[in-house]
Amino acid sequence: MALSQNCILNNEEINHKIRRITYQIYESNVDEKEVVLAGIQSNGYFLAQKIKNKLEEISKIKGTLCSVKINKKNPYSVVETSLSPEQYAEKSLVLIDDVLHSGTTLIYGVKHFLETPLKQFKTAVLVNRNHKKYPVKADFKGISLSTSLNEHVDVIFKDNNAKVVLI
Repeated sequence: MALSQNCILNNEEINHKIRRITYQIYESNVDEKEVVLAGIQSNGYFLAQKIKNKLEEISKIKGTLCSVKINKKNPYSVVETSLSPEQYAEKSLVLIDDVLHSGTTLIYGVKHFLETPLKQFKTAVLVNRNHKKYPVKADFKGISLSTSLNEHVDVIFKDNNAKVVLI
């Protein structure tokens, strides 16, 4: 039996959500010259790139990308980032992922960045599933979905045809 897919967001709707998230990030960093956009690999980083482009389009704030690698099967392992702690210390940082499900990935990302003093720390996700295992929240979110635990949300960034599907 094939799994059926329900399209939750199409490409145009995703772009609208990204624009709205970007404006929220801008509003909370209006006095900053630079914001570090730390995207969790791989979809979170792709989302961070899109937010960076939009942020630099709508404001004078420089978006600095940081790739964050978290082993989702073993989140206790070392978190790797493309920037050193000195490069994001005392700066405003937004940790970005595509989907917030249980909060495991986000909480380990938060833990990593809390080891360095930051000026401001926020989180952003495209889809918030509301099945939190940890007390972590998304400061900026595209959409909140109330789903069952056995349903799966998949964010697909393919060329210029992105979509969010519920399987």
